[in-house]
Amino acid sequence: MLPRHQSGQANLTATLLVIALIVTGVWVWKRLSPETQEYVIERAIPASALTALAVIVVGVGIRAIRRHRETRRERERLLARFEGEPSAEKRRALAFALIELNQYRRDGLERVAPAMVDVLMTTVKTAVGDKQHRVRGMAASHLGVLQDKAAIPLLVSALEDDHAYVRACAALALGRMRAGEAREKLTRVMQEDWDQTVRSRAREALERIT
Repeated sequence: MLPRHQSGQANLTATLLVIALIVTGVWVWKRLSPETQEYVIERAIPASALTALAVIVVGVGIRAIRRHRETRRERERLLARFEGEPSAEKRRALAFALIELNQYRRDGLERVAPAMVDVLMTTVKTAVGDKQHRVRGMAASHLGVLQDKAAIPLLVSALEDDHAYVRACAALALGRMRAGEAREKLTRVMQEDWDQTVRSRAREALERIT
């Protein structure tokens, strides 16, 4: 990183260069013949704009492809780590990381989805107490991404968790799964829960189910 005085000098130099280019451009423009100016306005500028747009589109496409490839490589790396990790706590952290890296989609996680469901269900059951409510809630929410119907009874039970964050996450997961079995319970939560966020999540889940 440049020292502050050098950074200031660089910014001043860049500003002066831009001003010089503008002045030069105006000077050249005024000395062009009217026919040349008309040609530039009607032909050269639109052509340049289209070329610039094409370059931008291609550049954006290339960057998107690179990001997609990098994401796939990172996902494969995390999948391999998850499959070989003996520690339950680290497997849970890897499950969270995989789902978040995959932008909360199941596609691409199929080969480890059953094992991830086991890890997350165990987390919801065992990460008890107020201090672990965030871990418990994240596990409930991420179960909705994996779309395993076996998790529905556990998520319905989580709608009665002592912590509102966990109840909201459970409602979100049930909505993601479009769990019709939970409609009655979600309706009661939407009407009776004291927490506004929980009520909103329950309403959103019901809208997705119906």
